[in-house]
Amino acid sequence: MLWAAAGVATLGFLVALECVARGYGLPGPITHHAREVVFAPDSGPLLYAGLALSMVVLTWRQRLVAAGAAIGIDVAFFLVRWAAGAEMNFGNGALWVVLGIAVVAVTRRTGAERLLLLKGAGLGLLLVAGHKTGDTWLLITSKTRPTVLDPYVALADHALGDPSWLAGRIVEATEPIGPFLLHVVYGQLPLAAALVGLYQLRHVAVERRFPAHHLVRTFLVIGLLGPAVYMVFPVVGPVYAYGADGGAWAVGHLWPDVLPSIGAPQPIPFDGITPRNCMPSLHTAWAVTLFVHTRKGSRAMRWAGTFWLVATLSATLGFGYHYGVDLVAGVVFALTVEAAMRSLAHGWDRSATWLVAHGTVVFTVLLVAYRRLPQEMAAYPWAYGPLLLLAMASVVHGYLRTTARWGTTAAPEPHREPQPPQPRPEPV
Repeated sequence: MLWAAAGVATLGFLVALECVARGYGLPGPITHHAREVVFAPDSGPLLYAGLALSMVVLTWRQRLVAAGAAIGIDVAFFLVRWAAGAEMNFGNGALWVVLGIAVVAVTRRTGAERLLLLKGAGLGLLLVAGHKTGDTWLLITSKTRPTVLDPYVALADHALGDPSWLAGRIVEATEPIGPFLLHVVYGQLPLAAALVGLYQLRHVAVERRFPAHHLVRTFLVIGLLGPAVYMVFPVVGPVYAYGADGGAWAVGHLWPDVLPSIGAPQPIPFDGITPRNCMPSLHTAWAVTLFVHTRKGSRAMRWAGTFWLVATLSATLGFGYHYGVDLVAGVVFALTVEAAMRSLAHGWDRSATWLVAHGTVVFTVLLVAYRRLPQEMAAYPWAYGPLLLLAMASVVHGYLRTTARWGTTAAPEPHREPQPPQPRPEPV
């Protein structure tokens, strides 16, 4: 019932976004997803990442068949497009195979085996749909929010010592190696998450069930909930509002060399193209969850998770995509969502409820302070800077304390009736 309710809610959300996007004359996530069945996909690697997630429910023999079918279909599409002189890309085969897994589940499987295959196909489709949904959200923010609140955030950022301006100068000083490395890390965060997710789901094919909680769940929920905050608090970032990338819409080409002089902050008009996707920093939120989920992996995985977190935070600030206060909000947002998702798997108790409530309150207070108290925050950085860090630290501490208690208290296993032996699944 829970999976059915989640599926209906997700479908309703996608339909709603499709309708809103159509109202602005733009294709929505459903249209984007459907056209990739035949037309050249926007992101082939993303579709194959979705296929990889779907294949965690298959045996090794079935995986080889699925991968071969995906590559064969892509080769056929490539030859047809080459002959017709059409746009070239790959990934259709991966999408076809994911849909094929869902068809096989409905037509040739029953009971628990059908549900497992549908979960696998749904996970792969949700990964792609989540990306399409994010793109639609960003388009909607640029069309519906003609003004941005960057002066408020830039002023509040004085409380933290304007870290984006400092990081921007450091990144410029490390050219060309520093910017190149940070661009790779920043752009390949979804790939890193997919690898960690595949590691966590590596036993699904043998155990014939998904773990109670894994990274992909939190990643998807952050991607679905985060953009809603963009609509409430539209911000484009220092490289656009105060840098050369903002063009004629920028207040001035100041970042990262000169701090802007801001009196009484006011919303400023901005173009209808640039996404208002800064508050909170979702790259920070995703990197934090990646870091959290690598803590129980191998030493190499723990080091990789730490590296990805530090490099992502450096990139968000050093490229001028975010202010420091965006990152503080992103950490609080990530741990609150992660705590809620873990609670759904572990079971809600008083400590979990208080943690999620506390994180929600802290996140709300941060947004209100950035909007209503930026001048005070800039005037008294010695007071507001430590308060911001203490507020974030309180959520981190609550998360560590609560999850440590979960680690010593195993969640009760649901009662399962004895099942008769099931025949070995046929190859897909």
